[in-house]
Amino acid sequence: MWFSIVIFVSAVNADEYENLANALSKVRGEVEELQTKLDLEKENHRNQMASLASQLADLGVEERRQNINIEKLEQSLTKLQEKSQQAVASSEDLKPVLVELFTRYRIYLRNTFPFKVEDRLADINKLENQLNNGLLDPKKAVNRMWAFIEDEIRMSKENGIYQQTIELNGEKVLASIAKLGTAMMYFQTGDKRVGMAIRNQDGDWRYQETTDNEAIEQIYVLFDSLKKQIRQGYFELPNPLKS
Repeated sequence: MWFSIVIFVSAVNADEYENLANALSKVRGEVEELQTKLDLEKENHRNQMASLASQLADLGVEERRQNINIEKLEQSLTKLQEKSQQAVASSEDLKPVLVELFTRYRIYLRNTFPFKVEDRLADINKLENQLNNGLLDPKKAVNRMWAFIEDEIRMSKENGIYQQTIELNGEKVLASIAKLGTAMMYFQTGDKRVGMAIRNQDGDWRYQETTDNEAIEQIYVLFDSLKKQIRQGYFELPNPLKS
């Protein structure tokens, strides 16, 4: 009787050991699976951070490009103001300098961020016509030009939603514009198309619709945030500088 009890106890212990071994094997498998997932997450995180660093570098280049353009205009206008202060006999001496500044401003608009460019061109054309027709004194024209430059500087720092006609797939379309300084701009049309302004390799800008679901959702979130007056924070956005 004693011998059979020992055998029975030993059999019970063997079953427990086997169960423990199976449980340990299962836990080890789960740990390995979690470690694999963790390694993948780390790799994805590294790739994401590298992508964000690349985007920040691209945006930095674009911001510097826009700032340099504005600085050139400011320098031209400063010289013009100096000439304005020196002009004693006749303000007619300012006209050639103003004409040169108008030309530079138009060149700047052709190469700058595609935000309401036609409206800005119309303003400068109106100013030049008033000057040429004697409806505006050259010194006052200088002050108006200074106001234009101040608008450009302010525009480079503002984020918001605006209405603008854009050219999309060869047609003129009225769209809502989400402008982030003078580096990035996204759009939504009345028929629910969304996309972004993209700079081509030759430096020209165009509007491109996106069909990527993740990019579409990101743009929707941006518009919703700006409508709620949330103008600062972390946003994941499609990068137009890499398209």
